[in-house]
Amino acid sequence: MPARPAPLLLGAGITVLEGVALAGWGVYDLVAGLAGDPAALGRSEAGGVVLLLMGLLPLLAGRALLLGRRWGRSPAVLTNSICLPVAYYMGQSGGAMAGAAVAVAVLGLTGIVALLNPKVTALLYRPQD
Repeated sequence: MPARPAPLLLGAGITVLEGVALAGWGVYDLVAGLAGDPAALGRSEAGGVVLLLMGLLPLLAGRALLLGRRWGRSPAVLTNSICLPVAYYMGQSGGAMAGAAVAVAVLGLTGIVALLNPKVTALLYRPQD
């Protein structure tokens, strides 16, 4: 495999970071459900499992990109695209969430631009040996 261009490493890194954040939120939900209100236990556990599964796709996509597999780009771009409406609604809350919204939006846009870079396209869609 040829050398990985910097935009690929950046895009894959951001995607993995987003996957870790989703999986971490899922673990938090699971632990909070066990330690919290018994009536909400089922909702918290189900939500935690869903978030863990949602975090798995960006992690797999980031790994695939680092291995030069072209299938990883579509879920990675999708994950980064989802950051934009999330950031918008976070920004509507105001306060500290507005600052976090800016960070989420910047990460999402940076990931999209990096993954759609012509160098990344050339690497992922090169003729197979």
